[in-house]
Amino acid sequence: MIFATWQSTDDLRYFCSMLTEKEKQFLLYWEREREKQNSTKAKLINGLPMAVLFSVPVLLLITAVYLFFPEWYTKISNRLAGSLVTIIIAVILCTVFYAYFRMHYKWEMNEQLYLELKAKSKKSGNLTEAS
Repeated sequence: MIFATWQSTDDLRYFCSMLTEKEKQFLLYWEREREKQNSTKAKLINGLPMAVLFSVPVLLLITAVYLFFPEWYTKISNRLAGSLVTIIIAVILCTVFYAYFRMHYKWEMNEQLYLELKAKSKKSGNLTEAS
């Protein structure tokens, strides 16, 4: 029923191509931040808090088992107790990997949204000029 009031399909296309205030704010934000957040250093720094949130419990669990149950650890794993260093290095590498690629994915999603909104605003600009 709401679409019955539209004069033509051009009116409907114009309404659908208008940017909301939130979308305009995102465009301004991403124009300022996109180059800053594209560097490897920024991706690692911004992604580390979430990555550490996942890796610290793993390290704590492994350390607790190693300290409080050392003979259980060697019986179950059939490894020397010195492999703890290898495990810690592996967890740290996983943390760095997760931090970088999480932020890279987030950057890609923001960039895609930015390009879509730019195209949408360009399209609405063309529609208003044609009217």
